[in-house]
This record gives sequence, structure tokens and C-alpha cells, in this order.
Amino acid sequence: MSRYARRYDKEKKLNWKKVFAVLIVLAVIIMCVSLIFKFAKKDGKTESKVVANSYISVYTDGKWGVINSKGETIIKPIYDDMVIVPDPTKNVFICQTNVNLENGTYDSKAINEKSDELFTSYEKVEVLQNIDSSKIVSYDVNALRVLKDGKYGLINFLGRELLSCEYDSINSLEGVKNSLITVKDGKYGLVDNSGNIIIENIYTEIKPLTDKYEDGYIVKDENGKYGLINYNKKQLLKCEYDEIQNVYGSGLYVVKSNGIVKLLNSDGDTKLENKFNKVTSIDNSNLIIRSSSKYGIMTHGGETKVESNYDYLSYISDGNYIAKKDGKYGVINLSNETKVEFTYTNMTYMKDENFIEAEREDGLTDLMDTDFNIKVTGIVSEINTNKGYVKVRVNGEYKYYNFKLENKTAKEIFTINTLFMDKKDGKYGFVDKNGIVIVDYIYDDATEQNDYGYAAVKSNGKWGAIDQSGKLAINPSYSLSQNTIISFLGKWHLAPDLNSNYYTDENE
Repeated sequence: MSRYARRYDKEKKLNWKKVFAVLIVLAVIIMCVSLIFKFAKKDGKTESKVVANSYISVYTDGKWGVINSKGETIIKPIYDDMVIVPDPTKNVFICQTNVNLENGTYDSKAINEKSDELFTSYEKVEVLQNIDSSKIVSYDVNALRVLKDGKYGLINFLGRELLSCEYDSINSLEGVKNSLITVKDGKYGLVDNSGNIIIENIYTEIKPLTDKYEDGYIVKDENGKYGLINYNKKQLLKCEYDEIQNVYGSGLYVVKSNGIVKLLNSDGDTKLENKFNKVTSIDNSNLIIRSSSKYGIMTHGGETKVESNYDYLSYISDGNYIAKKDGKYGVINLSNETKVEFTYTNMTYMKDENFIEAEREDGLTDLMDTDFNIKVTGIVSEINTNKGYVKVRVNGEYKYYNFKLENKTAKEIFTINTLFMDKKDGKYGFVDKNGIVIVDYIYDDATEQNDYGYAAVKSNGKWGAIDQSGKLAINPSYSLSQNTIISFLGKWHLAPDLNSNYYTDENE
């Protein structure tokens, strides 16, 4: 017969004293197990971070290769020129050989992780490179440019033909996504990165209307006249204008014809003319105009709202504008009232993130909401649009904020991390998600765990790294004084040139 929670007396009643005693024993056992688990954690045992498999270019001893996100060598560093990883998730790498800088010739091929050459029916296989307005370099992750019999076409990363090899050249339209300029018989056309023809090869020039391909493209015909075609292949404006300015909003365009600058709608009807030299922005009801190198604000109907007395104007929202005068930035409204005093050395409205970044003379930055309340003051270290946070150094400590400028903990931002940077008595260490100290407070500086599971640590002016268990992966031995971002992947660290997007084991 069991001794626990049974009826013992003849009256069929529970022996409550024994029941309580059993419960107390069970509680003690649970507490002991918890303490054992806690101390085990303190001894350095942490959960493993899930790291997605990806590929990264590396540089060492003057040679280029490829590693994966575990730090394993995929392509040995044997190439004289960079092995480009156009899509980190795909096992397709582009390398150049036989480069001759004097005459500009080179060979370019695709290889896989076994160094087997891919797509061998083509003379060249190349990446499509683009540069945005911030001069950040990116590669197309859908298409590769190929050369066959002296003509260019497109394939995808599986080798399927997207566009036949019949063009003299194919290049990305700088600053605009999913837009590729083709040249055939000296005439320009445009395709997307799936090989769909958007504009036939009948024009002498094609350029973007704005930095968004959805807004359309300015085209120039044989007679030197400009028109406008949208992404759905519709001709919005006929080729009959001397100029089309690179601005769009509220279904309106700015053109120049016979010396007169006009505001047109998408039907080509004139809404306003001969009222300005240039328009730099069109919002819901107003235009930012430039006249004699000064900026002002005018309605779509031609009414002057703010005289052209400013050195710079940029629309924020709700009738408010960043303005510059006498070398300083502030904010005005449509009544020309000052909403933020002109005391800042620079000011930017982060449109997608919906906050204002205002740089001060003392080197600090004020982050404001769109009601112009200063929510954060410090040194902005990072604005991460992928994960939706701003990293700011405030009074010597790193703090994190969402795009509403609400203070967030590292645990709230980096939800899949296993270690979190912590500071005590002026030194940095790391704790797990339960607050248990995994790495003692011995470092002068540190970073949060990155996507590969490594966190950078600094000691005596040198940087090294710990792995996701808290063990030292590489001793602090790198100065990295030229690096904007400190990031490690095993023995490799991110190179100073962020545009190149590679890791290296070289020191300065």
C-alpha cells in the first residue's frame, strides 16, 4: 500500500499532517533542482543560438575565399580578386580571374562550395551591382548577368534563362531597385530582375523619376524630348518636353517646355506654370520650390505659403518642414512659425522610421518624435531598419530604442540571443536571459551577440570575441580603430569598408 495521500484511519479521513509533510518535501526537492540548474548556468552552460546557414567572403594574406556562418572554410582563400557572395543564402559564388587593369579585361565565372564551375555554357557570369543614394553597394539576389557569343542576357541562380543573350550591355539603374538598363543597337530599354521587358529598346536615355521604381522612368527619344513611362509599361507623359524634373507626389509631375516650368497631372493637364524654377518636393497640397538658390513653399494652386528665404527645406509631415538658415537647422510650419529653434548643425527626418535625427554642436544628437519632443540625447551608434531599433550611447552606456523612441532592453531587441551585454562597476560582462552571469565583468567595452553567435569584447585597447557559450573565441588583439562596426565570426572580423561586406583576420 502506498504511504502517500491515502486514507489511513478507520473513519476514512485523510492524514493531513502527512500530506503537508509530503508537499513540503516536494517543494524542497524542486528548489534544490532549481538551484542546481542555476549554478550549472553560472558555470557557463547556456542555450545554443540558432544560426542560419549563410556564406561570407573572407580575405587573408592577400587572397580571397568564402566561409559559412559557422566559420568553416567553404572556398579556400586562393583567389587574387574578391570572391563575391551575391546572395548569402545561395551556394553560388562569383570570382574574377586573369584581371588586366591596363586594358580592362577579365574573366568571370560562377563556382559552388566544391569549387566546381557552374553555368559553363556562358563566357562570363557576373553579379549585378547597385549603389543607393547613401552609396551603399548591394547585389541583385534574383539574377546574374551572363555573356554568350559577345552578347549579354540574364539567368537566375539555378541557371534558368530569364533574358536571352541579345544585348550589348545590361546594368542596374543606379539607386533604384529591380530596374535594369539594357542596350541593344545603341538604343536603351529597361527590364526587371525577372527578365520582364518594361521598356523596349527605342530610347536614347532612361533615368529614374525618383528612387522608387513604382514612380516610373524618364525616357528620352531620338528628337531629344522627354516623356514618362510607369512600371506597368504605361506611357504617362508623351515625349514632348525639354525636361522632366526628378520629383513626384500627389499624382503630379514637373516639366519644362519652351522655357516654361509647369506642374502637370498624370493626364498631362497643366495645373500651374511659370511660378518657379525648380520643385524639390510635392506633398499633399504643397510644393517646395527653389528660386534664385533659395527655398520656399507654394500650394498646388500657386499661392505662396512661405517666401523663398531658406537655404534648404524638406517636408516632414502635417505641414511641418525641416529648414536651414544662417547655417543652422530648425523646423517651421506652413505659417512660417518656428517649431524647433535653429540651433542644429544638421537635421534629418527618418521617413520610414518616423522620427527626427538632429545633430548638435556639442557632437551629440537629439532624437525627436514628430511632435518635436526630444526623446533621446546621445551618440547614435546604429539605426537598424531590419530589426527596428536605434542604438545610442547615452552617458557612456549603450541603450536601445524602438522607432517610437521607447527605451527597450537588449533582451527585448535581440529575442533569439543567448547572451546579453551587462555593465557593472565600469566593466562589461555577459548574462543569460535569466540574468545569470556567464562572463565576468572584466572587459573595457563590448558588443551584443551578433547573428553568428559571437560578441566582441575589448581589453587594454584591443578587440577580441567570445562565442555563444561565453568562451573566449579569440584573444583581444585587434585594434580595429578604422572600423565603424565591430563584429567577429570566429577568428574573422568585419572589414572597415562596409561596402565590401567581407571578413578578414588581418590587423591594422
